Amino acid sequence: MAKIKRAILSVSNKKGLLEFAKELSAMGVEILSTGGTARALREGGIPVKDVSEHTGFPEMLDGRVKTLHPKIHGGLLSRRKNPKDMEEIEKHGIVPIDMVVVNLYPFEETIAKPDVTFEDAIENIDIGGPTMLRSASKNFQDVAVIVDPADYAPVIKEMKERNGELAYKRKLELAKKVFGHTSRYDALITEYLAKVIREGSE
Repeated sequence: MAKIKRAILSVSNKKGLLEFAKELSAMGVEILSTGGTARALREGGIPVKDVSEHTGFPEMLDGRVKTLHPKIHGGLLSRRKNPKDMEEIEKHGIVPIDMVVVNLYPFEETIAKPDVTFEDAIENIDIGGPTMLRSASKNFQDVAVIVDPADYAPVIKEMKERNGELAYKRKLELAKKVFGHTSRYDALITEYLAKVIREGSE
């Protein structure tokens, strides 16, 4: 496994974020981030590079499009042991991203509010987050992916023990957790839309 050199952090639930990011930064990991996460990191004194600076493309559509860019997904999906992949990303000025730390827009909490509007619910359907999680999980051999703040401490501990690397088994376990998480997330959206349709047809 290769040393983790670059990570993208974009979280709604900021529990444990600053402590985790400080540990990454202390190990020399470059941190990319977006919106409120980037602000929180800067306020915590942690060096951070905006995703828009990394991609050379601004956030747009009221934040609906932030991380949907080849410089993000090329960096996540490129297979490090595939010479063609590495040649291709270099040709396009893309650098590898070795870790994704994302937890999704709080759709479940949003629809639980008694006064929630349909528009608010729709805006809390995360697009970029699940896309990054799936890209990273598909390429788990090369990219560590964290969706649960409870994994911050064991990941940092292992990185310290392994000189900035994570074991194959750890990365596989983290990827498995992601697919369970995104599956539940999609199921909640499906159930909510089904309820809207039912109630609208009565």
